[in-house]
Amino acid sequence: MSFVNMSQDNLETTPARRHFLLQASALAASVCLPHSMAWAADKKSARRIVSIGGALTEIIYALGASQELAGVDTTSLYPEAATKLPSVGYARTLSSEGILALAPNHVIATEDAGPPAVLRQINAAGVPVTILAANDKFEGVLERVTRLGTLIDRPMQAAQLVEKMKADWQRAREPILARKSPAPRVLFILSHSPGQVMVGGKGSSAEAMLHYVGAQNAVQGFDGFKPLTPEAVIAAQPDVVLFTDQGLSIVGGVDGVLKLPGVAQTPAGQKRRVASLEAMFMLGFGPRMPQAVTALDNALLKVMST
Repeated sequence: MSFVNMSQDNLETTPARRHFLLQASALAASVCLPHSMAWAADKKSARRIVSIGGALTEIIYALGASQELAGVDTTSLYPEAATKLPSVGYARTLSSEGILALAPNHVIATEDAGPPAVLRQINAAGVPVTILAANDKFEGVLERVTRLGTLIDRPMQAAQLVEKMKADWQRAREPILARKSPAPRVLFILSHSPGQVMVGGKGSSAEAMLHYVGAQNAVQGFDGFKPLTPEAVIAAQPDVVLFTDQGLSIVGGVDGVLKLPGVAQTPAGQKRRVASLEAMFMLGFGPRMPQAVTALDNALLKVMST
């Protein structure tokens, strides 16, 4: 089998988003390979793709190529059919044996995938590896759709999906841009377990989504995610506290949120203004991003009306 070098995508990496998506998947994404480690697949054989990254898997389904999936990682929760596929496990703790056992002829992954040595082992075994970089922007999603369309020989379907997403995006953003009311201050809290509660700061994937719905991130003193402290929460004075559905369940619902350090002393806590959305839907940055923006906007409007 012959191989042709394929250049690696070189988009901006967002560590906070990587950290969140991987941990959220464990409840239910950074590796940048040299150019020599991403290869073009042999088109003579039936394509067997291992997709590592929930958004990538969702795009593959949207492009009508689900029959080419040999396996997925644990962030691949949508559509539901993806959860029935063989799993290669947690994206940061991949096993070369587990992936190679599925006999793939192409591994497509996000920068969340690792360890690097495992990806090198897979490549050394003759399996093409392509890494698509993270970009927590709508434009980044469109780029990944186009890139995947090229990789799996569905450029026409990718172009159609891009146009549909652009139209959906315009419809989602129009009422937000036209709104004249003050932007609510929103505190995003990430909870992997009762004893592990983090707050999303500048540059996080949560902040990107908040900006798209016209809200303010209530925390600006640090980048990424940091442990929740009562001082930081009280200083932030959020109008709303935002969780993933999974995180809200972990802390015990709204009553549990009010028991977190400092929350009860904020406007959000005093008015029980707590909102949540499913983790990968809200922060996956996949084809459903326009719908996720609409859903988040509606969720915030609802709690702000109380």
